[in-house]
Amino acid sequence: MNAMSDKLSAATTTNSDCEIQVHDARALIPDGVQAKIVLDAQVYTLRITRAGKLILTK
Repeated sequence: MNAMSDKLSAATTTNSDCEIQVHDARALIPDGVQAKIVLDAQVYTLRITRAGKLILTK
């Protein structure tokens, strides 16, 4: 396993009630810039900045 896989495995928590899923932001944003996310008919923009930070806006 590489370092990223180790971090993702460590970040996934499982208990008897639920499992928290872990998603790689770069996989969600294939063009490397932004992705649209819909929640209850509201559209949000998830963006990766040049500094490697995530910004979620409505």
